[in-house]
Amino acid sequence: MKAKPRSPETFFYPGGKIGLLLLHGFTGSTAEMQPMGRFFHKLGFTVHAPLLAGHGTTPEAMARTRWPDWWQSALNGYDRLIGEGCEQIVASGLSMGGLLALRLACHRSPAALILLNTPVDVRDKRIRWAKYVHYARPYIPRSGKKEAHIESEMFPYERTPVACIASLWQFINLTKKELAQVTTPALIVQSTIDETVAPSSGDYIYSHIGSHYKEMKQYHKSGHIITLDKEREHVFRDAADFLEKILDKV
Repeated sequence: MKAKPRSPETFFYPGGKIGLLLLHGFTGSTAEMQPMGRFFHKLGFTVHAPLLAGHGTTPEAMARTRWPDWWQSALNGYDRLIGEGCEQIVASGLSMGGLLALRLACHRSPAALILLNTPVDVRDKRIRWAKYVHYARPYIPRSGKKEAHIESEMFPYERTPVACIASLWQFINLTKKELAQVTTPALIVQSTIDETVAPSSGDYIYSHIGSHYKEMKQYHKSGHIITLDKEREHVFRDAADFLEKILDKV
């Protein structure tokens, strides 16, 4: 699948009665989710990827938001699919988007979850100190660009509001406490060489969610932005196979 320039804006692809809600990651944009969206739209899904509050614009705009704002964007996206007449909705999220999908399972009624490199722990342990640091240092520069085939499709911020990092850590810990309440069938996707999320996160989520039906898939050649990486078509196909078992309509 050849990389093409992507838009960071909200996208909506009308289709059938099954809706797929795609939730992007922290400081990212819907550009991360476009290949997955196009894949599932071709299968007949109605696909919606909302741009989360404060994302895809400027770091200054993001600095005015916190996790409840990103959560409201996810709720609005879910409700739009309901309003468009979707009878079943699959909630899928990359990284922080996976946290939002997990919370939707507690507050809405998705038919299935697809969780892509969703964090319950991260590699950079400085996240724990962000709530203290942001008063003195409001932004930190982006570190470590991705490989060219990923970087060309992303719309990342070159600096990140530290107060938002603190809010993300708060949201991670809140979601961890709610995992047992999640009973929705779930596919947990985890890159074993994830450079951002601790790879143990996938095992933790699999072990702690209350879902009676759950699967875990590991990928060994992809980094954190798995929806843009070398194994993405494999990931999408595995997700479609999972949904075929759950929805019996893919």
